[in-house]
Amino acid sequence: MRLRYRFSILLGLCVATALGAMAPLGASGARADAATLKKIASRIDGHTGIVTIEASDPVPYVASQPDPRVLVLELRDVVTAGFTDQFSPDPRNPVAAVQVESGQAVDGVDVARVRLTLSQAMRPRVRSSRNIIYVEADRLAAEPMINVVGPAAAIRDVRVTRRGQATAVSLLGTGRLVATSVQEETKGPRRLVIDLPNVTSAVQATTPINQGPVGSVRIGANPKAPIITQVVMDLSRQTTYRVESSPDGNDLTVVFDEPVADPVAALRAPAPAVAPSAQAVSAQPVTPAPAPSAPRAAARAQAASADAPAQSKYTGHPVSLDFQGADLRAVLRTFAEISGLNIVIDPTIVGTVDVALRDVPWDQALDIILRANKLGYVVDATIVRIAPLDVLAKEESDRLKLQEAQAQAGELRVLTRALSYATAKDLAKLLVDTVLSKRGSIQTHDATNTLIMNDLPDRLGRASDLIDVLDVPQPQVEIEARIVQTTREFARQLGVQWGFNAFTNSVPGQDHFQGAVGGRTGAIQGPAPVDSAVNLRVPGASSALGVAIGTLTGTFNLDVALSAIEKQGQGRILSTPRVSTQNNIEAEITQGVQIPIQTVANNTVTVTFKDAALTLRVKPQITASNTVIMQISVENASPDFSRQVNNIPPIDTQRANTRVLVTNGETTVIGGIYVSREQTNQDRTPGLHRVPLLGWLFKRDTVSDENRELLIFITPKIVRL
Repeated sequence: MRLRYRFSILLGLCVATALGAMAPLGASGARADAATLKKIASRIDGHTGIVTIEASDPVPYVASQPDPRVLVLELRDVVTAGFTDQFSPDPRNPVAAVQVESGQAVDGVDVARVRLTLSQAMRPRVRSSRNIIYVEADRLAAEPMINVVGPAAAIRDVRVTRRGQATAVSLLGTGRLVATSVQEETKGPRRLVIDLPNVTSAVQATTPINQGPVGSVRIGANPKAPIITQVVMDLSRQTTYRVESSPDGNDLTVVFDEPVADPVAALRAPAPAVAPSAQAVSAQPVTPAPAPSAPRAAARAQAASADAPAQSKYTGHPVSLDFQGADLRAVLRTFAEISGLNIVIDPTIVGTVDVALRDVPWDQALDIILRANKLGYVVDATIVRIAPLDVLAKEESDRLKLQEAQAQAGELRVLTRALSYATAKDLAKLLVDTVLSKRGSIQTHDATNTLIMNDLPDRLGRASDLIDVLDVPQPQVEIEARIVQTTREFARQLGVQWGFNAFTNSVPGQDHFQGAVGGRTGAIQGPAPVDSAVNLRVPGASSALGVAIGTLTGTFNLDVALSAIEKQGQGRILSTPRVSTQNNIEAEITQGVQIPIQTVANNTVTVTFKDAALTLRVKPQITASNTVIMQISVENASPDFSRQVNNIPPIDTQRANTRVLVTNGETTVIGGIYVSREQTNQDRTPGLHRVPLLGWLFKRDTVSDENRELLIFITPKIVRL
């Protein structure tokens, strides 16, 4: 606590130094235009106690809380002589007492220090309006009375959670848990002691934690006041902490922050050379924050939720600042004391600062002031230099130019490298674009596949390292494709044929016909057959049952034939092209024929050839997960001589173009075509096919069923040398 109080004193002195104007001093050491502390008064507004500090003029102030029950306000350029103390203690007011101290800053300017003692551990709110500073403190639960009958709440559980790098230890209660004292003991074993009045415990006496700086939590009665439950958190090292309360007040949480070893690490790590704002750092202990009162718990919870993005970026301890027309350089020097950093301010920085900030992280306040004045920073070891952005940008540009000039200086040397696997021409362009300097050059010797480089020694070394990485044997991929074609055919034809034939005979010397047919007259030399058919015939019948009826003279015959055919067949064609290639190199394999095609133009015959072949084109890419990405083109083309036109057969083609990802050694189907064709026909004699029972004698039925299927399989296999 002494360290924190000393820090508050040091902070006040720093502010006094930073905000000091160069006005002349009077005989008493005070500035002639210094403000006067007029009066301090108090009042009660509902559950809130309000203390007003009135000065003759608006004054800058810095508020700090070195102890949970102490609030200190440092007022710069303010004299205390003649002020009226109208503060009256009130049991309803959380501010129990007010003390005013006067002193001088290092530059001799008067400083008024107002010290407020609180009746309970809490965090008051500080705001200002014109020349009046308001301190508002919410009244918490009343102090426990000795004659209370029983406890109002009990500790039901102890839990530990992680909040990023912080460790949070929570006391869960059945009612409100209000801490009347939070003290860190440094004599002997380091520990944090919390007093909870009118509270009992339903958990074990010792709870092991062993996370962050907390070793264990011990709960027992306060030896000096048995009605007060004392929670002792054993610590392994010095750390910063803060106390939080749940919205309903039933849970009390102590958050222990991890220490920052390097105070400028947060500034140096994420920031570029020219940064528009400072990053979050934390160099001082965080003042414990007591639990808020019930009437304002919901509003506090909502405000905490809204401040979550800011808390994730800024980690400095909270401060309150109120500057009006203050010198910018003096304000920036104030942050050197607040943060503990070594800050150097550029001589070109001028301006004034007008801010009113309450309970904000100091690094956020610095960030806002830098951005408002277009300032940035650079980090050199433990020193932070603040300068205008344009100055830093010019310095960075000059630094880069100097580095480039230094890098280009030096004697050029020659390096030759014979490549084993990579191609010299392909690798030369890559080296020029990546590692060679502007002064460097590169040549290739194709006969020996050699690179000849001329550049600075360090660039040649980088080029040699890159060649070692790229000039390595590439794995090969063997791709096997299987093209399967299957066919299934079935045909059936049933029919009845009817027919007759007649012959006319002509005898020399006779003037009449024998077996005249169709009423024809005239002499006929030799037999003249006349054929006819009642029904269409079944061509190429494989089986038939026929009946023939005719005359003895043979001039007339009547034929009846029952014919049938049935055909069934299956076929399978398997093509298996296979090709091997290097990684990312396209390969092609073709097997088939070329069909000559003749064209005649201007009495000139031209012959061109059309491929009718099985072709496989593939470009594999091996991934780090032992899979293969393939760009595949498969085409199966064959001539169909049964349908040729002008002696040129058409080409039956199946083709698949795709890009697939396949595991090494596995098979995938990249395409499939299934064709099914069914056909039913009926030929019949008009009228006669409708005769009951006998109609089937005058018709023919044809049924055909054909199925064709094409499947393409791909199997890659990685072959590593």
